[in-house]
Amino acid sequence: MHNLVKPVVIVQGVVEARLFDELKGKGVTEVYVLEGRPTLEAARRASAELLKRGMTPTLISDNMAGVLFYKNLVKEVWIAFQYADEEGAACDIGALILGVLGKRHGVPVRLFPSARKTNFLGRSQDLLSFLSKRIAPKGVEAFVPLVEWVPAKYISAVPKPLAEDLQDAHV
Repeated sequence: MHNLVKPVVIVQGVVEARLFDELKGKGVTEVYVLEGRPTLEAARRASAELLKRGMTPTLISDNMAGVLFYKNLVKEVWIAFQYADEEGAACDIGALILGVLGKRHGVPVRLFPSARKTNFLGRSQDLLSFLSKRIAPKGVEAFVPLVEWVPAKYISAVPKPLAEDLQDAHV
């Protein structure tokens, strides 16, 4: 059953599995997972990891997060990052809008290391097809960025090891 009464945690991108241990340790039992188009890898990985821990994953389309924010149903967001510094972070695509929405709605947006490095651009056929079936007419082009920059002003917390690394780098 979907928890649409109390605020939820959203996870975006392919995060390291230890995030789910941390969330479970905080008493989180249900996590809303963004699908992670075009490959849906984020949904597959996060769902499997949550189920292993006895937690309930609820999959949502990337744009559904906006509705959850609008209805004040988001208490925390975790986004996968590949690189971060004091200026911001290179994150899986879809993270920027979550950062903007988080700031607008006063919801913390936290970084967590990505479980894998990704290319900056994906393949056109990944966006023009769904489950290996072409959904766009011939002649349609696709722009498939897989990584985007999220400025620091949209990030609530930098992971402790990263924060220490950044501090050490400026000494």
